[in-house]
Amino acid sequence: MRMHSPSLSELHAFAAAARLGSFSLAAEDLHVTQGAISRAIARLEEHLGLALFERQGRRSVLTPAGRAYLDAVGPAILTIEAASAHVRRRHTGPRLRLSVTPTLFSHWLIPRLPDFSARFPNVLLSFAPYRRDDAISAPEIDGWLRIGQDPWPAHVAADYIVGRELVPICRPQDLQGPQAIRTPADLLRRPLLAHTNYQGNWGRWCEHVRFAGVVPAPAADFELVSLLVQAVIAGMGVAVVQRCLIEDDLAAGRIVIAIPQAVQIERGYFLCRPAAREPTSALLDFRHWLLEQAAAQTTMESTAPAARENPLATGT
Repeated sequence: MRMHSPSLSELHAFAAAARLGSFSLAAEDLHVTQGAISRAIARLEEHLGLALFERQGRRSVLTPAGRAYLDAVGPAILTIEAASAHVRRRHTGPRLRLSVTPTLFSHWLIPRLPDFSARFPNVLLSFAPYRRDDAISAPEIDGWLRIGQDPWPAHVAADYIVGRELVPICRPQDLQGPQAIRTPADLLRRPLLAHTNYQGNWGRWCEHVRFAGVVPAPAADFELVSLLVQAVIAGMGVAVVQRCLIEDDLAAGRIVIAIPQAVQIERGYFLCRPAAREPTSALLDFRHWLLEQAAAQTTMESTAPAARENPLATGT
């Protein structure tokens, strides 16, 4: 059978460069030369037949295809790394087996995991494949990070973590010039982009800001948040997304929050476990750490100056 997967060295180079936004920083992180990173990513791009990165100033930024590929392979890379480390080190500490929704995994959790590992070095993290129809009952899994809302079924114990804040996003240049977005009405004159599974999000946001007009139908929808954001960056239109999933793009200035009026929705990401099963000590540590991370994010967002998001917005 012909093998279609690339080598692990190429995947590690790709994931590190994507996470750090720099081939040189990826080389430092993996203890190799910058040339080795460049060659590995060139081989990977040739193998896949597409460009994974593009240059923006001094940063190496994922292309839309690169972001989609990272979403697909990122969790698998972590799973292989954790399993290999376990065998190599003959780990004797507690093992924490988790199942994580891929979107939250790649956009929010992975950048924070080094902090968890530094604070709990004896805990071996292991990640199970994500299954959309998971009953949250598998005995080999300790915890699940899933999207949902209260009330959960009686057999599931769930703690809300992040994801209830819905914000409208656009390009930085959409806030400039005579056609700049300043009000919800300005925003809704642009083509609306939506997530395939949550096209009602625009209606929820418009209801919250008391927009009295007719909410246009989405001009396009996308199944992955990463593709939805890339469509906004490309100038296809504007979108509403969960804020926790766009931290990197906001920080890099690729997108901005168009109107500083967020909507609190019921749906979010929860840490779940079977209610009848006592949580392990490792899961309790992970739960406490997750809640700390979520609280820190909330504090950062509430104290961030409005001008950083949209200095021109004036309300409805």
